[in-house]
Amino acid sequence: MCGIAGKVYLNENKVSGEELKIMADKIAHRGPDDQGIYISGDSKIGIANRRLAIIDLSKNGNQPMSYKNRYFITYNGEVYNFQEERKKLEKKGYRFKSKTDTEVILALYDKYRERCLNHLRGMFAFAIYDDKDKTLFLARDRIGKKPLKYFFNGNVFIFASELKAILSQKEVKKSPDFAAIYDYLTYGFTPPPLTGFSGIKKLEAGTYLFLDLQKKSLEKKTYWQPDFRTKLNLTENEWQNEILKGLEEALKLRLISDVPLGAFLSGGIDSSAMVYFMSKLSAKPVKTFTIGFKDKTFDETKDAENIAGLFKTEHTKLYAEPESVDILPDLIYKMEEPYANSSIIVSFLVNNLAKKFVTVILNGIGGDENFAGYPWLCRFKRDVLLDNFQPILRNIGIPISGFLSQKKGFINWQRLNKFLQKSALPISQRFLSYNFLFGNEEKKSLLSENFKHLAGESESHRYMDDIFAKALVSDLKDAALFADLTWYLPYDLLAKEDIASMSASLEARSPFLDHEFIKLTAQIPFSLKLKGTCSRKYIFKKALEGVIPGENIYKAKKGFGIPLSKWFEGDLKKYTYSKLLNTKSHTQKLFKSSFIREMLLTHSANIDLGAKLWALLTLELWFEKYF
Repeated sequence: MCGIAGKVYLNENKVSGEELKIMADKIAHRGPDDQGIYISGDSKIGIANRRLAIIDLSKNGNQPMSYKNRYFITYNGEVYNFQEERKKLEKKGYRFKSKTDTEVILALYDKYRERCLNHLRGMFAFAIYDDKDKTLFLARDRIGKKPLKYFFNGNVFIFASELKAILSQKEVKKSPDFAAIYDYLTYGFTPPPLTGFSGIKKLEAGTYLFLDLQKKSLEKKTYWQPDFRTKLNLTENEWQNEILKGLEEALKLRLISDVPLGAFLSGGIDSSAMVYFMSKLSAKPVKTFTIGFKDKTFDETKDAENIAGLFKTEHTKLYAEPESVDILPDLIYKMEEPYANSSIIVSFLVNNLAKKFVTVILNGIGGDENFAGYPWLCRFKRDVLLDNFQPILRNIGIPISGFLSQKKGFINWQRLNKFLQKSALPISQRFLSYNFLFGNEEKKSLLSENFKHLAGESESHRYMDDIFAKALVSDLKDAALFADLTWYLPYDLLAKEDIASMSASLEARSPFLDHEFIKLTAQIPFSLKLKGTCSRKYIFKKALEGVIPGENIYKAKKGFGIPLSKWFEGDLKKYTYSKLLNTKSHTQKLFKSSFIREMLLTHSANIDLGAKLWALLTLELWFEKYF
């Protein structure tokens, strides 16, 4: 696991070692074990690498690495099937100097060019420079575990694992992208390829870039997306066996390491299943880690201890308190882009805890995406089933429910009227409405007069419209799973996990996100994932009965969050007042202070505005750190 960076001049300028060193220093936390730099003979291109040694700890694994004195790579990630691919290449006459997956990637590129990506099973972001053809090939893994961000103005191309490295270069003028911020208010993150910084982009998951230095051209192409179109006709028992077999294989591949490894354990079904297989496959006790809260609504330490005791793990826990927000400004700086998921605090705390004991950590990310674990999917299933009848229901129901909702005490009619009004939206926008932070009308009320134009220039829902179109499925319920897997997962959950783990110099692995396992679960009929009205992850839970205790399998989902609503009733509320209503705050120019003040006064246990206030608070802290 590493941090990567590079710079290419397409004009008369030349890359210097000092420029590359500055970039490498900015991402030193991603690879504290070694630093390497390569500059081409004509000094038109330079690449840098910071290494976190996991496999082949010798100097043979240092980067940038060369192959045939023609190809030069800087690489971040782990390819778990590299030994298998190495054997195939050796039969074709290829020879290797190291025991690393890095060298195997180079040989695969020599053999297959961009089709080398079809041979890689794992997580990665890399850049390969071909000194003969004068080209630079950059790629990101299928599901987006490893980040790759870049800047291109026609004269210079700059890339790195993190924005901090790109922002250090003189050609990059630091300015906020307000259109991206408008979209952030909807999603809680900046949609790809936006980053929140003008002119800097992030490469989408499952996509590659091809830069031709001679033609001065940059090509982008998507090479993979999950396919939900084909379903296998298996019995429930057959599916249960296939799921367990597939997950065990994915997890076994991720136990390859020359350094200590452990697992995050919440006590939920995903992390419990992972720890079960780890204990089954490991000769030594598994090291497990969890975060607890005094608020029992969020605390899962008892559930985690139940699993830790059952599988005899070496278990460590840490409690998070409201004062943990003291670390928030530093976390926002590390996250780089505007980011509103409050579980960022838990992620950073538990990753730093784990780093004291291990260098590699396994997590349960992806279980909900593979098996329909999110509660909003129940609402979506209802909407899809009712969709054929809703035009008739609207014509009759809206006038009646609208009239009755005006009457005192007719709360249910008000809800029905709201539901029928929303049913007129395209199905993709209804799916978006389950989870957005601020709706378009609310954003219009929030924006100051100086930024009212953003509401007309950016239509945030277009992203979800495009995703539903890309899914290419006949069953719209599978389009929702596609959206969770290709949108919410890579640009919210995985973005957070990568930064949180790498800031602690810790490598995070996600067995549920093995692309072969995703290929398998995509072929499971939706009806076996979400059974009946709202029995989520049905077939996965059935597969684990007899392996995991029932109280862990069927416990209520709590998520990996914090008690945000209650925190905003205490010291966090005062902190937010001091930041958002300060006349010198950055967001005072962007938003109406009267609207924010009203939100702070209105927030309570009955009217929970915690997520929205958090989004505005973290945005202000982002401005403070970067502008």
